[in-house]
Amino acid sequence: MPRPFRFAIQSFSADSGDQWRERARKAEALGYSALHLADHIIGNGPALEATNHPLQTLAAVPAIAVAAEATTTLRVGCRVFCIDYRPAAVLAKEAATLDLLSGGRLELGLGAGWLQGEYEAIGLSFDPAPVRISRLAETVAFLKDHFSPGQISVSGKHVNISGYEGAPLPIQQPHPPIMIGGGGKRVLSLAAREANIVSLNFNNRSGVIGPDGVLSGTAEATAEKVGWIRAAAGDRFGDLELEIAAYFAFVGDGMGAAAEGMAGAFGITPEQMRAHPHALFGSVDEVVEELQRRREAYEISYITVGDEAMEAFAPVVAKLAGS
Repeated sequence: MPRPFRFAIQSFSADSGDQWRERARKAEALGYSALHLADHIIGNGPALEATNHPLQTLAAVPAIAVAAEATTTLRVGCRVFCIDYRPAAVLAKEAATLDLLSGGRLELGLGAGWLQGEYEAIGLSFDPAPVRISRLAETVAFLKDHFSPGQISVSGKHVNISGYEGAPLPIQQPHPPIMIGGGGKRVLSLAAREANIVSLNFNNRSGVIGPDGVLSGTAEATAEKVGWIRAAAGDRFGDLELEIAAYFAFVGDGMGAAAEGMAGAFGITPEQMRAHPHALFGSVDEVVEELQRRREAYEISYITVGDEAMEAFAPVVAKLAGS
């Protein structure tokens, strides 16, 4: 049996607390499973413009807490926390507290970091990818230790913490569902071994958003990524939930022109754009059929869309969520 579909909203900004709370309540009312933020820090200016990344006005941790307080069943989290932006012990305590105060609704997304211009703008060293992924692996091991009863003892090259117990303990045991996201073989293999949810993303090796990343997420590339995950997961593959973001979601009649325009921008054919696993074009029924086809092809059952598509995509959620 295929894993049931579920759907999430990812949001970056809000103009007020009331607007943010209303967005969370609307996502819950429309049947979305979760509301995620990203984890970015810098505001408008040349550093952000050079990355091509959208502005994120909200800090992830307080916004997650407010969204949880405004809702009753909606899962909350970050897609994904950059593990370099907080000491591991701080991230662990914040995550456990969010899970406790939300009544066990946290999804803990984790990533190795990729937006080089943001690192430079805030004075962090942007280490080579193997170093960042090694640090992510040690952080995941520490978090699992922190979320368990007993004394913490983690000794590694990047994370060295001991001599105390993690407090508070999260409600979800042995830990909140861990999502690890990325687009390269090494990080996806780590996710396959250690995560509950594997988030398929672009390979952001360039450190900016652009055609290189989009082309790393084509249908052929996604099939290869799922193969890496399957090989690394072994017997636990059937327990994994595979997630992907439809960054380009256009639901409605007459969306062929949107697919053609985006295909031209990225240098691929309209057919390749329509089949791109990070894109959805078409009527509600066409999108439903395409998602069912993709679940069969890739075993991806967890779909995230941006908040700008929340209402247009809601009929898809109504048809597929839980099925």
